[in-house]
Amino acid sequence: MGAAGKMGSAVAQNLQGKYRLLLISRDETKTAELRSKIGKSNPNAEVYAVSCAREAAWEADIIIIATPYGAERRVAEKIREVAVGKIVISVSNPLDTSYTGLIAPGDISAAEELQRLLPYSKVVKTFNTTFDEEFATLTKGNQMADVFIAGNSREAVETVGEVISAAGFNPVYVGDLTMSRALERMRLWLLRQHAQRMAS
Repeated sequence: MGAAGKMGSAVAQNLQGKYRLLLISRDETKTAELRSKIGKSNPNAEVYAVSCAREAAWEADIIIIATPYGAERRVAEKIREVAVGKIVISVSNPLDTSYTGLIAPGDISAAEELQRLLPYSKVVKTFNTTFDEEFATLTKGNQMADVFIAGNSREAVETVGEVISAAGFNPVYVGDLTMSRALERMRLWLLRQHAQRMAS
């Protein structure tokens, strides 16, 4: 979900040829362009562009929601019934429009909120502290970067760890889904550091 965005596109391109990919986005033109791009760089990759979130979730074994935080609830409502028992990866961060604070309700993280919306799925938090440009760097053979994972299901976390390794990163398990609160705050801190470097 969200394949046309920077993160969704980056994840898909790093997993090409390693998994069968079902790409979906509200911008179907960009999704088709991404599929064509992957097909040209890796003719053996199994990659399909679909237009229905429910259909994609039904077909998928692992669902990656790479959408902005504000869109996660809509996606969850569409896929809830067909995502039962499946791994759902939460990539988003609940950042405000100025990128200076978090807007998740109460004391929970975006990932925990998603787990409440999808009570019969196995939500795992990962990739949320990774910048999209890091994916492109990996494809050039540079040093492997750490990617943090949080989730309540050990089996689901281990499976997602395999996906992270396939994408070229080093998976680091940090705890259950409550640890996603720290990971989302980490993303906010990283954005601030990035902004300071750009300004200096």
